[in-house]
Amino acid sequence: MSIRLDHIGIACENLETASAFWRILGLIQGEDDYLVEDQGVTVRFFKTDDSQKSPRIELLEPTSENTPIGKFLQKRGPGIQQMCFEVDDIESTIARLVESGIVMIDEVPKRGAEGNLIAFVHPRSTGGVLVELTQKD
Repeated sequence: MSIRLDHIGIACENLETASAFWRILGLIQGEDDYLVEDQGVTVRFFKTDDSQKSPRIELLEPTSENTPIGKFLQKRGPGIQQMCFEVDDIESTIARLVESGIVMIDEVPKRGAEGNLIAFVHPRSTGGVLVELTQKD
C-alpha cells in the first residue's frame, strides 16, 4: 500500500485575498479553480514545484455560509481545515479503517476537486484532525 501527503486544506473567506501570501512566498498557483457544488466550496491549489507528487496547499472558499466550509469559518475562523492523503485504492483503505474501528464520515467515496475520488475520516478517530483520503484516476 502506498500513501503520501497530497495537500493541506485551508479554509478562507476569499480566494484572492488568501492567495496573496502563497504567491508572495513563491508557490505556484494552479491554472484552474474548482467548484465542488455538492460540498459548497470553490477550491484553488498551490504547489512548491512542477512535480506531480509534491504536496500542495488547497484554499477552500465557501459558496455560502450554510456549507461545511462556511460553518467551519463561522465556528473556527480561517485556518487549516484538513489534511489529505493520496492512497492507491480508496475503497480497500476505507474497508481496512472501518474494520479497525475507525469512524468514517464517508464510507462510500465521492467525487471531489479535480474529479478525484475522496472520503473523509471523522476527527474523533484521528485525534481531532479531519483527514481526507483521495485516489487519483
